[in-house]
Amino acid sequence: MKTLYTFLMTLVLTGAFAQTRISGKVVDQYGQAIPGANIVILNAYDGTSSAADGSFVFSTEEKGAQVIVASFIGYKPYQQRVELNGNAIELPISLKEEINQMEAVVISAGSFTAGDEKRRTILKAVDIATTAGATADIAGALNTLPGTTKVGETGRLFVRGGDDSEARTFIDGMAVLNSYDVSAPNTPTRNRFSPFMFKGTSFSTGGYSAEYGQALSSALVLNSKDKAEMNQTDIGILSVGGQLAHSQVWDRSSLTGKIDYTNIRPYYNLINQRVDWNKPYASVEGSGAYRQLIGKNGSLKTYGTFSHADFSLFQHDIAEPLSKQLYEMNNNYGYGNATYQQPWNEKWSVRGGASYSYNENALKIDGRPMGEVEKGLHSKVTLENSVSDRLEVRFGGEAMVRNYEASQQNAATLQTQSIAFNETMSAAFAEGEYYLSNKIVTRVGGRMEHNSLTDKVSVDPRVSIAYKPGGEGQFSFAYGRFRQTAKNQYVRVNNDLKSEQAEHFILNYQIITSKRTFRVETYYKNYSHLVKFENDNPMLLSSDGNGYAKGVELFWRDSKTVKNVDYWVSYSFLDTKRNYLNFPYSAMPSYASRHNFSVVYKHFVNAIKSQLGVTYSYGSPRPYYNPNNDQFNKDRTPSYQDLSANISYLPKNWLIIYVSCTNLLARNNVFGYEYSTTPDAEGVYAGRAVMQPAKHFLLAGVFITLSKNKSVNQLPNL
Repeated sequence: MKTLYTFLMTLVLTGAFAQTRISGKVVDQYGQAIPGANIVILNAYDGTSSAADGSFVFSTEEKGAQVIVASFIGYKPYQQRVELNGNAIELPISLKEEINQMEAVVISAGSFTAGDEKRRTILKAVDIATTAGATADIAGALNTLPGTTKVGETGRLFVRGGDDSEARTFIDGMAVLNSYDVSAPNTPTRNRFSPFMFKGTSFSTGGYSAEYGQALSSALVLNSKDKAEMNQTDIGILSVGGQLAHSQVWDRSSLTGKIDYTNIRPYYNLINQRVDWNKPYASVEGSGAYRQLIGKNGSLKTYGTFSHADFSLFQHDIAEPLSKQLYEMNNNYGYGNATYQQPWNEKWSVRGGASYSYNENALKIDGRPMGEVEKGLHSKVTLENSVSDRLEVRFGGEAMVRNYEASQQNAATLQTQSIAFNETMSAAFAEGEYYLSNKIVTRVGGRMEHNSLTDKVSVDPRVSIAYKPGGEGQFSFAYGRFRQTAKNQYVRVNNDLKSEQAEHFILNYQIITSKRTFRVETYYKNYSHLVKFENDNPMLLSSDGNGYAKGVELFWRDSKTVKNVDYWVSYSFLDTKRNYLNFPYSAMPSYASRHNFSVVYKHFVNAIKSQLGVTYSYGSPRPYYNPNNDQFNKDRTPSYQDLSANISYLPKNWLIIYVSCTNLLARNNVFGYEYSTTPDAEGVYAGRAVMQPAKHFLLAGVFITLSKNKSVNQLPNL
């Protein structure tokens, strides 16, 4: 009996001593305890959970080489190989946060993010097309966002104290020259590119990636559509012309083409105009896109557009209105690009392409010809590497070759005189985006450029950081130095002008949910090397100009509160001054207004199968120079106000009847004043107001879509 008892006790004690005790503490990368983490032996049942202070302890009878696994939601799984031999093991465990690209903080300073396209700024074609008052013009819709100033006599983008030349357009990352259509003096123009051809519009008002250069204030990136999904034909019959588009789809490719004809002449015969037209504006435009899938994830995109426009009008003398001269314009434009992107493996991808721009303006003033031609070739290659789930790097190089020539007939000799310049800009860029955690991300990069005109090499840093304290709100900061060659009209006079330069400092806070966006942003821009007239002579130019711009902006968008309603409200405060061109001292430029406010409202009414849109825009008085007063740019225009509306009626899914009208309040908006160059006998300079060509612009159209899917229509493109 005693022998049996001894044997049984030996078995019990042997089993007890064969167990291994494993203990430790689970913390995050910052040393903070993680309670509730699971700690187990791989492919075994033994394990436990960490306590409130992160500590844990458990015993196991497993022996030999084993793997300890620790896991917790939001963190990368932890694995450690250990040897179990009955000796106690102390195992400190540090879990690293797992970066969730859908939930992580994003850099948003200077841009409008939308959780798509790697969190780049997105305005869909439907946003642009259905904004009342924009008449489906990209710049017109963007002018309802904070950071922009409504400059009604041009219709172009003026961003944060910069003029229209400081906003550069890119299509699929490739540069575009002369992105606006030609227009008569003091009449608004349109962006050359139709929202129909693009899936999204990336709009940055500052602090943008080192990949984009030669843009002093803003980068507008148009992302062309991918391979079309179905064959369809779109027909549009408009009060000012017509359009026809067709998409043809194959298994791994698609081809889309669009032709537009615009003729304002019959319309202007019905609507009284303030412009003395001899032959109102007319144009023909065509665009096409070919898409080819390559391999498993690669693609080749080609896009091209061309246009021809012409018009003529009589310009009346300010002091003697009965005296006039004939102004005639013919414009030929072409743009094309080809882009390729292909992932090499799970970490590396490459994208690149080339674009070509051509713009020719043939002008006659009272029969005397003059004109200009600009050609540009841009090429770029970009490599991207996902080093880890925390670090992404991007680097590449690009080159831009431009040729510009202006010609004019000498009034005395009738001989043609010309002036030209050639510019080659080469650049290299690199930046890395690193996630310290789901709450903190930083992007650091730089851009190096060489310009053949000045034979100078420049290095411009770009830095951004974003912090998400919790929930859906986040803070972002961005700094960058940006540069751009001076306007052609100045470089052709002096090829040695330095590149104009601006430094951006941006701080913002934003909250973005699936259907609501709130953001507040403040910024400061410092300008240097701006073009300056020496001794008030436009033929003696230097790069001694300077300036600043600072402001605060608010934006609220809501598509949740009211069913079938989407609206946004934007406000911008701008304080800017410049000492450049012929300015005698620092002053606010004539295109700037201190306060800009917009409300955009869109409502789909199911009962009448219609989408209604209303936009109200306000711009505070703008400065202008009155030579009859001693002070420079101290006079002010009246405020700008516009209430516009549109309606899209869908009697059938494939049929849309569309009507749009601007300036329902019939205000006589004044954008500035022009003055004669010489005073009259009493020493007074005669002047006249710069106003809209007409109080209203009314557009009506019928749009038909032919496809197998009868629910497809052109509403996103109106």
